[in-house]
Amino acid sequence: MRMYDEEDGSVSESGGRGLWVEEPARRRRLPDPVRASAVRAVLIVAVTLTEASVTFFLALTGSWLALPMVLGGIAGTVVATWAVLDVWITRQTWRQRYGVVSEPSSAARGDEGR
Repeated sequence: MRMYDEEDGSVSESGGRGLWVEEPARRRRLPDPVRASAVRAVLIVAVTLTEASVTFFLALTGSWLALPMVLGGIAGTVVATWAVLDVWITRQTWRQRYGVVSEPSSAARGDEGR
């Protein structure tokens, strides 16, 4: 197995672990609509937190831009809250539509009990 080049240009062979080893995922990947809404929510929350930081520093300096930024921060907080709720709603909707497996569970009684 060719691992890496030595300083003198020769190739060193090693029987050790490779540079890239596939490992199974610990959790399943989120469904596409849920993942899309989660990414959207993270971006909106990041912009809102950045806006809040700028607003804080503008308020400290006494700039006239502080008031419009505060109003924008309030609107941003409402939008960020809705974005986070959208992730939860999308996840629940996806589970209701596609998450139910139509099989009897192990706790279900069979007909042999009658």
